[in-house]
Amino acid sequence: RSGKLTPSQVAKNIIAMLEDCDKSTPPLRAIVQWDQEQIMLMAEASTTRYRNKCTLSCLDGIPVCLKEEFKVVPYHHRVGTVYLGTQPETEDATVAKKLREAGAIIIGVSNMHELGTGTTGCNPNRYHKIPRNPYNPNHFTGGSSSGSAAAVAAGLCPVAIGTDGGGSVRIPASFCGVVGLKGTFGRISCHGSLPLSYSTVSVGPICTSVADAAIVYSILAEPDLLYPYGLKQPKATLSDMCTPDLKGLKLGVDWTFFKACDAEVLSACEKAVKHLQSLGASVVEVSLPEMEEARVAHVICILSEMRDFLQPDFNKHFHEMNLETRASLAMACQFTALDYIKANRQRTRSMRFLQEIFSTVNCILTPAVPCTAPRIYESDLLTGSSDMSFTVRSMRFMQLGNFTGIPGIVVPIGYSTAGLPISLQVMAKWWDEAVLLRIGLKLEQFRDQTKKPSIYYDILA
Repeated sequence: RSGKLTPSQVAKNIIAMLEDCDKSTPPLRAIVQWDQEQIMLMAEASTTRYRNKCTLSCLDGIPVCLKEEFKVVPYHHRVGTVYLGTQPETEDATVAKKLREAGAIIIGVSNMHELGTGTTGCNPNRYHKIPRNPYNPNHFTGGSSSGSAAAVAAGLCPVAIGTDGGGSVRIPASFCGVVGLKGTFGRISCHGSLPLSYSTVSVGPICTSVADAAIVYSILAEPDLLYPYGLKQPKATLSDMCTPDLKGLKLGVDWTFFKACDAEVLSACEKAVKHLQSLGASVVEVSLPEMEEARVAHVICILSEMRDFLQPDFNKHFHEMNLETRASLAMACQFTALDYIKANRQRTRSMRFLQEIFSTVNCILTPAVPCTAPRIYESDLLTGSSDMSFTVRSMRFMQLGNFTGIPGIVVPIGYSTAGLPISLQVMAKWWDEAVLLRIGLKLEQFRDQTKKPSIYYDILA
């Protein structure tokens, strides 16, 4: 607004940095498709609006990227594969359209785990390669919204959009030390993203700060006639987000569940909970029943739905898929219709339990992920990585939100002795994203310092 900098200048910086990312050793691989001409067209239009004092929204001129799972003109809608999106897209997904209408500059589409089938972000195929964690390029970003988190953490853009069916926004955001918000199921339109799992996936922003996440959420969250699951939602608000304290809030913690994580993660998360208490919130011990049943049921639901949608691909493009994807989809075909029905009965039970819990507390706190980002091995670069025990463990605190549709936010709260980010997760009742953002703002104050990632680009320089 001051005119010291224009969107066009920022866009030129980003283009230079995207070129640098591709040439660096190892390459960052956060943004996998970008177009200089497209970026400059949007930036110049925004620069003109600022000059004429007629900006479209708070996001006008702000660089953003979208996960390759979304259709974004004129890029290829590959969804992390080598066989999809053979032609450039001619139609935007709803979120891409809304970001354009808000004046944001789409700098490209971001890398992702092939077909969203894993939590490391490891994608060795020729179009994608393995995105690197900006805090340590020898470690994974997390997945499946891998490139989105890496782009934000590395400073290429303050906002990225991801999808989350089993932690796919929150896991990479946690591993890369940025904020990740998974909206309530149906809150932000999924129209124009590949419908891999229709009952577990929510859309959400990955951002540098909670305030940025709130701004993006307020612009994207509303009913979309093209996406029936969110039509009956209440109005999205940011009420009481900036209160000076947390007095009157009850924070639910199931300590047995909470403590199933690495010692360094537990220590940081316990201190963060004490910080929230010091601001006037009270911690209430709750019991999350049937968590093992919910975990198994979530896996049955997400994999059955993905297998159903991807059956033609599995038959026709089997040899073009990564080995890990083949294994996941092969495992998915072992589930029966009976398993799927029982899993959905469990969903009803789990939602009822949560209804009761949320009548006594405002939110549920857990660590985000039980560990920090795992190491990348040489073999991963060639053949990919398949570590089922890691996948299961990384999703431990994530699945409840996907299975029942409640919203969740992850906020960085510190670092391990190795310098890798650690985050806390806050979940709330359906449609109550406002309380997550309120608590998230206070959680940000807990971290006494923000360490600069080893890969970092200053796009304002």
